[in-house]
Amino acid sequence: MGIIAASMFLTLDGVYQAPGGKEEDPSGAFPYGGWQAEFLDDESGQAIGADIDRMDALLLGRRTYDIFAGYWPRVPADNPIAAKFAEVPKYVVSRTLVDPDWEGTTVLPDPASAARLRDQFDEVQVIGSGSLLQSLFTADAVDRLQLWTYPVTLGEGKRLFGPGTIPAAFRLVQARAYPGGAVGAVYERAGDLVLRDMDDGIEAAG
Repeated sequence: MGIIAASMFLTLDGVYQAPGGKEEDPSGAFPYGGWQAEFLDDESGQAIGADIDRMDALLLGRRTYDIFAGYWPRVPADNPIAAKFAEVPKYVVSRTLVDPDWEGTTVLPDPASAARLRDQFDEVQVIGSGSLLQSLFTADAVDRLQLWTYPVTLGEGKRLFGPGTIPAAFRLVQARAYPGGAVGAVYERAGDLVLRDMDDGIEAAG
């Protein structure tokens, strides 16, 4: 059985909305689109590319799918990310999309169908797609989190973890700070949430 791995760009206060451009997602009169670019650097770009290179299938929510489908097929094929996206099967969760334009796309009716992709692929990657991720978190269908946190706060915008997220434990397996200011951290699902008093933890550590 494979995994569903989610990759998300976040501010310090947990906002994921429109990191890539002013018009990417202005819903809710969001005024801060394009907040990520100031902090990009070659090293983090290479790490993001290496992460994408591991995917066997790409899973997106409808809004992110429309953004990707309008951009990546137009990028020259010698771009490694564009080439990877062209190569792998693509899935979009939507109740309204009937005839997707992006070649190699399959429409899934609901998040439960998306979760079952783990039976077909070694690593299904979700990029962005915050609304879809909310549903996958609720279904406990996210096995790995790649969170890219950038040194900026916005005070408003869509946030990754919302009502309905189940209590869950994750294990930090990798963390690295990058020259532009981003911190990349990888978490893997680690069972149920454990609750105990702080004194118990101090005694166990001693």
